[in-house]
Amino acid sequence: MLSALISLLAFIVAISVLVAIHEFGHYIVGRWCGMKVLRFSIGFGKPLWTRVAGEDKTEYCISAIPLGGYVKFLGEREDSDEPVDPADKGRAFNERPVLSRIAVSLAGPAFNFLFAFVAYWALFINGVPTMKPAVGVVTPASYAADAGLEFGDRILKVGDTEAADWETALVTLLDEILSDGRVEFELEGVDGWVRSTTIDVGDDASRLTEPGLLFEGLGFEPWQPPAVIETVGEDGAAHAGGIIEQDRITAIAGEDVKSFRDLQRIVSARPHEKVSIELVRNGEPQTLDLTIGSRDQDGVTSGFLDVGIGAAAQDYWYVRKYGPWTAIGESVQKTWASTGFTVRMLGRMITGEVSIKNISGPINIAQYAGSAAVAGLNAFLKLLAMISISLGVLNLLPIPVLDGGQIVYHVIEGLKGSPLSQHAQLIGQQVGVVALLLLMSFAFYNDIARILS
Repeated sequence: MLSALISLLAFIVAISVLVAIHEFGHYIVGRWCGMKVLRFSIGFGKPLWTRVAGEDKTEYCISAIPLGGYVKFLGEREDSDEPVDPADKGRAFNERPVLSRIAVSLAGPAFNFLFAFVAYWALFINGVPTMKPAVGVVTPASYAADAGLEFGDRILKVGDTEAADWETALVTLLDEILSDGRVEFELEGVDGWVRSTTIDVGDDASRLTEPGLLFEGLGFEPWQPPAVIETVGEDGAAHAGGIIEQDRITAIAGEDVKSFRDLQRIVSARPHEKVSIELVRNGEPQTLDLTIGSRDQDGVTSGFLDVGIGAAAQDYWYVRKYGPWTAIGESVQKTWASTGFTVRMLGRMITGEVSIKNISGPINIAQYAGSAAVAGLNAFLKLLAMISISLGVLNLLPIPVLDGGQIVYHVIEGLKGSPLSQHAQLIGQQVGVVALLLLMSFAFYNDIARILS
């Protein structure tokens, strides 16, 4: 219940912030272009809070449904046929030059990209703990096994791209697979030897794009710190049960433990439970019986052994941190790369190369937002940047009810010298609404399917 509440609140905060930024782009550029703003609303429906301010008596609102927002200009939408006060002559949206209206439509997505840049800049100057991409457990008789990938191999390059972190490696990996079904790796083994190899998935690329199937389909897991115990709390359950430093835990209650994350997950679900623990000590397998302890966090009781991670795992981590000036270039590159990847994935979903199961709805976004909020400010800010880029790209689609569709209308008006007929615009709006409803239906279906699975 508590996690659901955190997810809901994090989702509302995320959407409200990103919508406010998007709509502020429309608002401020509209004012710069000499348009009169009648209302600036965060959310839809009945206003919960309203303030009238400025020479234009603009209404600033926070409304009941926090799933969007809008800026209402004089002479736009439903009031476009109403007479304009002579004092406001020339300030109505439909009276401004076509280029000004295009600028206003572009401003919303542009501010989403600008926010992503600022968010990445803040992350880079603050420092982002980053895991170097490496190979975890390899499944026998898989694509990865056939290519000779081994546990602990560090991924130095994917294709021609240096893999400084998992996000870069993953983006390039997907691009390479969808290009021709082949991925070239440059790897550094645990012995320090550097070698190259190729994974060839052939015609299996589209299936691997389904959520959660990429690594399973390729046959290897991303490397995680092994469950090698570095520290043991003297008052904890592990010490009482006989676990000592340098023990490598391999199974708990019959469940395999392949990483420290597995250890945390299994233990967390078993507070006060007596279990059998299999481990390796000085190269010899042993079995211990102990009772898992517990701890309370945010009103939730979870299992706890009071052990720390192995020091060897630190070789796979580094902090990606830059000075303010260097961070500007890194943030531009990051925003550009993330935007390009989003556009390519969206295009490939349209052509059927990428599974439409990747479309996420509000339920899935809320779950991610909740997890990110619990993980800390850096994780939440990174999620906001990613969603902001997606929001910017989505709004540039040439669908009439979105900014991209409005830009198409304005361009047509500029070319032909007059606006499209009301009938043509109405048909366009109807097509746009149907398209968005289909998109939302896919998103909700995918969310429910993920929950049920």
